[in-house]
Amino acid sequence: MMVQYQKIKDQYPDAFLFYRLGDFYEMFNDDAIKGAQLLELTLTTRNHSSKNPIPMCGVPHHAVQNYIDILVDKGYKVAICEQMEDPKLAKGMVKREVIQLVTPGTQTDAGAGNAKQNNYLTALTRVDQQFGFAYADLSTGELKVATLSNFDSVLNEVMSLQTKETVVDKSITTDVIERLQKIGILISHQDEVVTKSELSYLTQDVELPEQTAVLNHLLTYIVTTQKRSLAHLQRAIVYEPAFFLKMDHYSQRNLELAQNMRTGKKSGTLLWLLDETKTAMGGRLLKQWLDRPLVNRTDILNRQNKVAVLVDQYFERNSLQEELTQVYDLERLAGRVAFGSVNGRDLIQLKTSLQQIPKLQHIINELPNDTFDDILKRLDPIDDVTDVIERAIVDEPSVSVTDGGVIKDGYDQKLDEYRLAMHNGKQWLAELEASERQITGINNLKIGFNRVFGYYIDVTKTNLGKLPEGRYERKQTLANSERFTTPELKEKERLILEAEEQSTDLEYKLFVKVRELVKKNIQRIQKLAHAVSELDVLQSFADVSEKYRFVAPTLTKKGHTLDIVEGRHPVVEKVLGRQTYVPNDVKMPEDTSILLITGPNMSGKSTYMRQLALTVILAQMGCFVPAKSATMPIFDQIFTRIGAADDLISGESTFMVEMKEANEALEHATANSLILFDEIGRGTATYDGMALAQAIIEFVHDKVHAKTLFSTHYHELTVLEDSLAGLKNVHVGAVEQNGELVFLHQMQSGPADKSYGIHVAKLAGLPDSLLKRADTILSQLETTQDQKNTGQVVATNQSRDLPEPDETELVQSEPVDLTPPEQADDTQLSLFGEPEKEPSQADQLASQVKALNLMGMTPMDVMNQVYKWQQQLNQTKKKR
Repeated sequence: MMVQYQKIKDQYPDAFLFYRLGDFYEMFNDDAIKGAQLLELTLTTRNHSSKNPIPMCGVPHHAVQNYIDILVDKGYKVAICEQMEDPKLAKGMVKREVIQLVTPGTQTDAGAGNAKQNNYLTALTRVDQQFGFAYADLSTGELKVATLSNFDSVLNEVMSLQTKETVVDKSITTDVIERLQKIGILISHQDEVVTKSELSYLTQDVELPEQTAVLNHLLTYIVTTQKRSLAHLQRAIVYEPAFFLKMDHYSQRNLELAQNMRTGKKSGTLLWLLDETKTAMGGRLLKQWLDRPLVNRTDILNRQNKVAVLVDQYFERNSLQEELTQVYDLERLAGRVAFGSVNGRDLIQLKTSLQQIPKLQHIINELPNDTFDDILKRLDPIDDVTDVIERAIVDEPSVSVTDGGVIKDGYDQKLDEYRLAMHNGKQWLAELEASERQITGINNLKIGFNRVFGYYIDVTKTNLGKLPEGRYERKQTLANSERFTTPELKEKERLILEAEEQSTDLEYKLFVKVRELVKKNIQRIQKLAHAVSELDVLQSFADVSEKYRFVAPTLTKKGHTLDIVEGRHPVVEKVLGRQTYVPNDVKMPEDTSILLITGPNMSGKSTYMRQLALTVILAQMGCFVPAKSATMPIFDQIFTRIGAADDLISGESTFMVEMKEANEALEHATANSLILFDEIGRGTATYDGMALAQAIIEFVHDKVHAKTLFSTHYHELTVLEDSLAGLKNVHVGAVEQNGELVFLHQMQSGPADKSYGIHVAKLAGLPDSLLKRADTILSQLETTQDQKNTGQVVATNQSRDLPEPDETELVQSEPVDLTPPEQADDTQLSLFGEPEKEPSQADQLASQVKALNLMGMTPMDVMNQVYKWQQQLNQTKKKR
C-alpha cells in the first residue's frame, strides 16, 4: 500500500495527498506532520514496532470538504485520491487514482459568505515582449483574455482581480515570479500544452499569439487538475483595459472601492453602499462593474436610462426585488451541473429560479417604455428544463443522489413497480408481525432488519416457551433474545431487497438522465443568468439612488466642464447621517484645470477629493450620483495620491510610494484624466517638498491639462494662482471660537489664512504644557519671520520658462536660493524682553533671529536653536 501511495504522491509533490482508506482520507510522512499542525489533528504512526514508524493522520470521508477548504484557504493544494474499485471485489491492491487537484484558484465550493465573490485563476505568458494574460472563474465558467504591455499592468490586473493563484510557463522570468509571490500569490507551473477538441471552441474568437498561448496554458492546467467535464466554460472574451475607466490598484485601495483600508472588510466601502442586489450573481456583477466603469458614452447612458425608469417606477421595482430574491445562483448551478456534482436539491433550486422568469418578463412589460427590451429578449424561461425537473424530482429530495428518495412517483413505470413491491412487501411484514403475535400469544414479538442477517423474527428469551415446536428456524442467538426466520420470510426478504437495490440503482440512472438534459442547456442558463444579474444590479442602483437622494448626472459630449452642486461623499454621509454631512460644490469650468486646496488637517480636504472620484466612478458605472446636480465630462483614468502609507513588501518608504504614485499620474494622465494629489512633498524637507509640489503643479498645468485637485499645507503655493491661469485657490473653512477650533467642512474660494496645526494637536489630546510651549514658539516664529526675504515659491512667469524635455520628465522652475545665511556670533543675549543693562546684547540677538532662514528649517531645528540660546543665556547669568 505504501508503495502505491508513494507513486501517487510523487506525481503531486507540491500538494497534500488525501489518500482514501475505507471511511477515512489518510496523510502520511511530511504531509501528515504538516497537515496535523495546520488542521489540528492527532498525529499517529503506522508500523509502531518499526525503527522508523510512518507519521500518519486522517479525516473522516464525510467531513473531508471542510478540511480541504481550510488547507486551500491557507494557500495549499490538495490532491484527492479515491478508491476506483469496490474493495470487496478487488483482487490484490485496490486501484486508486487522484480524481481532482483542488487549488486556491480552482476552488468552486464557495461558502455562503463568499457567494458574491468571484474566485479567479489567472495565467501569464510572454510572447515578443508582450504579456498574454487570462483569467477564469471555474465556478461560473467566466473566461477572459487580454494583452498587457508591461509588468506593472499585469500587477494591476492580478491585484484588482484579487487572484490567489497564477499559472505561468517557461517564458516568465524568476524576478516576475518572485514579485508575484511577494504579494501572496501561489505560482503554478504549466509548461506543456494539451489540445482538446472539445475545448477548441473556447479560443475561436482569439487571434493574437500571446492571447492564444496563455489561454492554452490556462485551459491545460484546468483540465489537468480538475479531471472532469468543463462544459460550462464560456467562450473566451478578449478585453482591453482601455475600454474601461482605468484605475490602478493604488487608486482602488485609496478610494476604498471594495475594501476598507483600516479593516480589510467590505463594510465602509462604495461596494458596501451600492450592494442592494438580491442574488449572488448580481452581487458578483456589481463588483465587476465597480472594478471596470465604462468610458463609452452610449453604453453609460444606456444603463443610466434603465436606472431612471426603475427610480420612477417604485411598485414595479419592488415587484422585481421580490421575484429576484427567489432566484438562486444560476451561474454556479450551471457549473455544478457540468461538473456532475449537482444533486436533487440543486435541481429544485434551478426549477424555482426558472419559474420566476415569466414573472420578471411580466413586470418588465409593465414598464412605460422599451428601455429594457434588450434584457427582455435574453430572459429565456427554458421551459423544457423546468418541465422535466417538475415531473422528475420530488419537492424535498435527499442530499445523496445514490440512496434514493429523489425521483417522483409516476415518472418511470419500472421504478413504480419496484416501489410497489417494496410497499407491498413492507405491508406484508406488518401483517405477518400482527398475525404471529396473535398465533403465539407473544405481544412483544417483532420483525426487524439489519444488513448482515436481513429480516428476522425477534422473540425475547422469557417468551421462548410459548413458541410451538418447529414453527420457526433459529437464525441468531443474542443475550436477551432469539432471532428466527421462515421460508416465507426469506422469500419476501429476497423480493424486498431486490426491489430496494434495483429501485435505488434505477433512481440514480434516471437522475443522471435528467442531469444530462439540463447539461445540454448550460449555455442557455448562463445567458439567462447574465440577463438576470444585469437586471439585479440596475434595480440595486435605482434603490440606492432613491434612498440616498442621488441624481442623474449630465455627461458632456465635448469640453471638460466639471460642475457639481452640493456634492457628497456617499459612504461618509451614510455613516454620519444626512443631517450631519456638509455638501460641497466642485466648480471647474473649461478654463480651470487645477483646484489648489488649503485648510486645516481633519477639515475634510481628503473627503472632498475622494467624493469627486466616487462621483465620477458612479456616473461611469451608469448609476446616479450623490449631488443636487452634476455636469461632468467622461474621464479615461483616475490617479490618486491620498493618505500616507509605506510599502513594506517592496521595502519602500512613504515618500517613495508617494513619488511613485505621482510619477504614475504624470507619465500616463491625459487631458481627459482626473488626478487627486493630497499633500505631495510632505515626506521630505520643507524646501524639497515645496519645490517638488510646485514643479508637479506646473507640469500638470502646462503639460498634462488634466482636471486636478491638489491639497497642500504649503500656503506659499497659493500665490501660483497669479501666474497659472488654469489654477484656482479654494480652502476648507474653519473658525476659532473661544480658543477652540471649529471646522465648517465648507469649501470656500481663496486660500486658507493658516493651518491650525496646534489646534488639531489639541483635539488629538496632546499635553497642555506641550501645546502652550508650541504656541509660544509659533508666536515667536511668526513675529520674527521676514515675509519678504524668506524662501517664496517661484511665482513669476519669467521664472517658469519651461524647457521642452521628455514628457515623462518633471519640469522644474528656476532654482530658489535655499542656503541659510551665515549664523551671527555667539554673543549671549536675553531672548525675552529688553535687558536694561546690556542693550547691545538684545540687538545682537535680534539680528541672529532676523538672519535665520526659518523656511529652510524644520520645527526641530528651530527648537534646537532656541535651546542653544537658552543655554548661552544661562551661562551668561552664571558668569555674572
